[in-house]
Amino acid sequence: MVQLRTVLQPADNSGAKKLRVIHIYGGSRRPKGGLADTVLVSAIAADPHGQVKKGEKYTAVIVRSRKETRRIDGSYIRFDDNAAVIIDPKTKEPVGTRVFGPIAREVKEAGFARIASLAAEVV
Repeated sequence: MVQLRTVLQPADNSGAKKLRVIHIYGGSRRPKGGLADTVLVSAIAADPHGQVKKGEKYTAVIVRSRKETRRIDGSYIRFDDNAAVIIDPKTKEPVGTRVFGPIAREVKEAGFARIASLAAEVV
């Protein structure tokens, strides 16, 4: 689960170094977001030659979460960090060309198949 002001690690090569959550899509009173949820983030640190600029707002999808998530079969999935991939809000395609680290299966099931295909491992 992530909430407002949570710092996320970028899981792609878009040029961001750190992302801060400033809004969770899905309702005006939605307090938390989990795996495969879409959030509005601000780049609080970025590579000077990357596609992402420091201080700008971007749409991202959460691909890893430290808080465990229960699956339908009764198992739980948990990761070592909170990570997100920056996406284009209109096409839902990732801005970067590579996705680093494992991602949750829930991301692919939520309709982000392009992110799942770029990832090294889908857990």
